[in-house]
Amino acid sequence: MRIRPWILVSAVAAVASAPYIVIGQVRAGYLPSGALDIMQVLPPAPVKGDLRYEHDRQVFKATRAMLTTPRGDLATRDVATGIPYMASAYSCAVGVNITPENAPLTIKLIAKSGIDANTQSGAAKNAFKRLRPFQIDEGKICQPADELKNSFDYPSGHTTWGWTWALILAELAPDRATPILARGRAYGESRIVCGAHNASAIEAGRITASATLAADHGQASFQADVAAARAELAALRANPATAKPEGCDAEAKLVAQPIL
Repeated sequence: MRIRPWILVSAVAAVASAPYIVIGQVRAGYLPSGALDIMQVLPPAPVKGDLRYEHDRQVFKATRAMLTTPRGDLATRDVATGIPYMASAYSCAVGVNITPENAPLTIKLIAKSGIDANTQSGAAKNAFKRLRPFQIDEGKICQPADELKNSFDYPSGHTTWGWTWALILAELAPDRATPILARGRAYGESRIVCGAHNASAIEAGRITASATLAADHGQASFQADVAAARAELAALRANPATAKPEGCDAEAKLVAQPIL
């Protein structure tokens, strides 16, 4: 199973052949093996001739022009998946700067859940083997095609990862749920703007993240880590010395821009 280099301790560490990513001493997620089978949850990947397939083709072609706009610039930035970028990407939505240094318990919670979600996403990708949109139709994309040639489209791993961040942060800071979830939606939609994923893969990524997180909630270790992260984030937000993010108004306008 190909694992994306999502998670960072002091540097991003990808593990190419095992269903986990090393995070300090954390080498696994919350779910025991076999606790969730995403293949029984996701709808099948679209195939040529069905309505979802045709909709994917229309969306890909219609969004190519967005690459040269400010929304395309955001999509290009959203190619990044490392912890520092993700924490920064959600800082406006949370209302304070989040970093691996000032929120280690929050990062640990998201990272472990991300391992579970990535395991499910990777299994589905390898089962469906769905081509990416630029491999079906000609069109510019926002990152080198070589970076994507060894990975499949459905579900979107970026979206699974971004929606995991959004769901957990919204749970930890429910008063900020609206902007947090809006940013999570936009992070997934950036993959459509980028041209790296079909629209159906974005929907599947959200389902994968939501289903995995629902299963995580049944684990006592997850519940304990949620409580610790909630207290950490509340203290961070209450501390007047915590830095505030900049450029949030401009980001909010891009997040609110309709894609589909």
